[in-house]
Amino acid sequence: MAINGKSMIEKISNSKHNPKSLNTISFFSGILGLDLGLKDVGLNILLTCEFNKTCQKIIELNEPDVGIIGDISKYSSSEIIKYSGQKKKSEIDLIVGGPPCQAFSTAGKRGGFTDQRGNVFLNYLQLIEEIRPEYFVLENVRGLYSTKLYIETSEYGLSGLSEIPGSALFYVTRKMEELGYKVNFNLYNSANFGVPQVRERIIIIGTLANDRVNFLSPTHSETGKFNLPKWVTLEQVLDNIDLEHEFVQFSSKTKKYLEYLKEGENWKNLPDDVIREAMGNSFNLGGGKTGFFRRLSLKRPSPTLVTHPSMPATLLCHPKELRPLSVQEYKRIQQIPDNYKLLGTTIEKYKQIGNAVPVGLGKAIGKTLINHKKRIKVPEFQSFQYSRYKNMSYDTWMRDFENNYMSKKVHQLNIF
Repeated sequence: MAINGKSMIEKISNSKHNPKSLNTISFFSGILGLDLGLKDVGLNILLTCEFNKTCQKIIELNEPDVGIIGDISKYSSSEIIKYSGQKKKSEIDLIVGGPPCQAFSTAGKRGGFTDQRGNVFLNYLQLIEEIRPEYFVLENVRGLYSTKLYIETSEYGLSGLSEIPGSALFYVTRKMEELGYKVNFNLYNSANFGVPQVRERIIIIGTLANDRVNFLSPTHSETGKFNLPKWVTLEQVLDNIDLEHEFVQFSSKTKKYLEYLKEGENWKNLPDDVIREAMGNSFNLGGGKTGFFRRLSLKRPSPTLVTHPSMPATLLCHPKELRPLSVQEYKRIQQIPDNYKLLGTTIEKYKQIGNAVPVGLGKAIGKTLINHKKRIKVPEFQSFQYSRYKNMSYDTWMRDFENNYMSKKVHQLNIF
């Protein structure tokens, strides 16, 4: 029910404070992909915060003891503590969240912090400042690395430099460090953590402890390097799904061209005499256009799951069948349990799953925090390639940004 007009569902947590765990508040919770991973490794989720009313219902349906609130901008820190079921801020050990990525996506208008969604990002930082948990986690898209702050500020020496690509990430990092947090970040490919999906996200972790949190520990590598298992493939997770598949349909035109293609192929493999007909005006677009008329390969992880699997430029066609991946296959790829209940239309379900953090990445984050809290040393993987891109870690990226900034080289950072 609505209380003070803030949310369709508001409920105080029934989860009890656990002194042996990291007691966690989750923001921008979606359908709890990140939270499921954290919970699987022993973290205690007290409260979720989610604006979307259907997602609120899904949280209530699957996690009835967890607290729920709505729009992050409508709640004070004291109200948030109340809904978490706790009496004081010191009982909150961890705040996690992935503020809406559209303001920072390379595919969007890139409004940064001037975008309303970017301001929600700032709301998130403000709540961390007020509650001061021992740890915070911030998950976002790769586009955050090159997003401009846009808001003019003299803080951290950024006066007159809000239009520099990367100034938003620099601002966030320095702001949290000024608050006393040791910050570390990197760009991580989810496939390196047992997820059957090539999905890259920046994970920023801060702690009030004396030493910063190490990089996430990979559990897999593409080729088996570092004596790790190879990446999990689609074949390993899509085999033997004994469920009725729910999916949208391709248009008759799309099916016509997909029928030419075998597993793992895309538009480039179409017969020469039909390529231009199939691609139309898109033929002259720049880039590899690998998402056009794309059949997935069972021998590889999935590409990043998008919120609609039949859009022309990001097609996700089943390796063998003439259809998009189903909702059930989306769940397998994001590692959401088969029996996890979703609500809404088929398109809404695709969006809910596609926006989620893969459970395996959530587990890796949780394990890394537990190891840091308990002072457990884990093997370090020197020169491990966490993503496709270079110089994306805190040390290398901040060094490059400051070198460009100090020399007044106002240009696109050479990181893509």
